[in-house]
Amino acid sequence: MDFKLTKTQMLQQELFRKFAETEIKPIAKDMDEAEEYSAELLQKLQKIGAFGIPYGREYGGQGADVLTYTLCMEEMSKVDASTGITLSVHTSLCCPCINEFGTEEQKQKWLRPLVDGSKIGCFGLTEPGAGTDAAGVKTEAAKDENGDYILNGTKIFTTNSGFADTFIVFALTDKSKGPKGMSAFIVDRNSEGLSVGPNIERMGIRAASNCEVIYENVKVPKENLLGKEGQGYKIAMTALGGGRIGIGAQSVGIAQGAIDETLKYVKERKQGGKPIGKYQNTQFKLAEMQTKTDAARLMVWRAATEKDNHGNYAPLAAMCKYFASDVANEVTRMAVQLFGGYGYCREYPVERAMRDAKITEIYEGTNEAMRMIISGAMKV
Repeated sequence: MDFKLTKTQMLQQELFRKFAETEIKPIAKDMDEAEEYSAELLQKLQKIGAFGIPYGREYGGQGADVLTYTLCMEEMSKVDASTGITLSVHTSLCCPCINEFGTEEQKQKWLRPLVDGSKIGCFGLTEPGAGTDAAGVKTEAAKDENGDYILNGTKIFTTNSGFADTFIVFALTDKSKGPKGMSAFIVDRNSEGLSVGPNIERMGIRAASNCEVIYENVKVPKENLLGKEGQGYKIAMTALGGGRIGIGAQSVGIAQGAIDETLKYVKERKQGGKPIGKYQNTQFKLAEMQTKTDAARLMVWRAATEKDNHGNYAPLAAMCKYFASDVANEVTRMAVQLFGGYGYCREYPVERAMRDAKITEIYEGTNEAMRMIISGAMKV
């Protein structure tokens, strides 16, 4: 087993790192304070091909693997978790639904502009009364006399919805069947009856766009049905299974970013006449933080490699998401503690990292749900 990245992957990793340091880090704090994502930054991410890393060149993507995508997620999330989730929802949730279940016509029309970055995508599954229990979705899609669908319902916490062009939406086409009656649709932002609410105020990932989306008699052409009627739940769970690898990578990035900032701080901050980094207590804390972060990174790489090899990656994705998000929360708490009172101030980025880390234990399946997936795979 080789734990080394290829030369191409290392070059890509360096490109992502430089972009994050020069283009994202200088504005990350301001975006967080304004609770608004930079439109200019979206365009810059498009130019470096960040939105289509693991997708085929025949559709305008970079033709790279999932592991390379996780390298991008980590580097971006080191300096700004909001950029991480913006990329993740687009790349790990929206695009796979079309790539894996769409027709060739749908791929040419909808996937191509998504993976080349000229359009941004989002994923509408969560509702006010249906979070982890995705089977509780109430949004409905009824057929009209022409065989097209009329969509009615409300989705919440739809990341990227404030500026997304393409919405993947899940709705019941036969509510008598429960989850087996759920279907998936591609919906254009400009569809009549689709309205996006204001950004939901949040504790962390504040620069990311996250809104309530209302669908009121939205007409969806029948050719925008993804897969077949009743396949929606399968499509959603497949996307989320892969998406957890991205959240694992985001978590690793948050943790590593906090460690990097702490290392700089403990070399400068003096107590008792010497830098606090010279005290064994500080050194041992940092050793623990780095060890756990490296372990989480390897779990992410394992899941990504399994997906690249078309193996049974879902349990591994659940493991890496669960473990890495726990690590991100523990490491950022330790970082704030090592900064002391300054760690609690918004002047330093570790407080933002701590706020951002919390959501990784919740979205794309809570860590309680991850334990259910893992134990289920163990056939307990």
